[in-house]
Amino acid sequence: MGRDCFESAIVPMKRVWTIGYEQATVPAVIGVLTAAGIEVLADVRALPLSRRPGFSKTALAGAVQEAGIAYRHFKALGTPKEGREAARKGDRAGLESVYAGQLELPEALAAAAQLRDLASEHRVALLCFCGDAAKCHRSLLHAAMLADFEAVHLQPEISQTR
Repeated sequence: MGRDCFESAIVPMKRVWTIGYEQATVPAVIGVLTAAGIEVLADVRALPLSRRPGFSKTALAGAVQEAGIAYRHFKALGTPKEGREAARKGDRAGLESVYAGQLELPEALAAAAQLRDLASEHRVALLCFCGDAAKCHRSLLHAAMLADFEAVHLQPEISQTR
């Protein structure tokens, strides 16, 4: 067999990155995003507010844009209050149930379609608070709406100060 047969069979894998900012600083998150070549930060929090300095929507959008990364907020892909409460309690089944209902809403389906299109054209990272992607709705979003994309979970350096 000629080499050309193998080369033509190689299909580039679509990828989406995820990142949680729990116990991280804005510079640490931006550093990891930049190192990964991320072009768009897709904020998938229902409420883009944070007690962690610099992670509320306006401040975060400004910081990533200064680093050359576009910012998009996908509110409809965030976790409703009941799901966030379940996640805080470690109730994975409750989180999964609430979030599955969220993803059935027309606005979530439209947002997911926009996110898929964006991730097909750009290097996109999904951002939420939770540091462990396996415990976060980011993994549920990936499984439900982006399963044909390889997920790469980024880990920013954890801040020693709170």
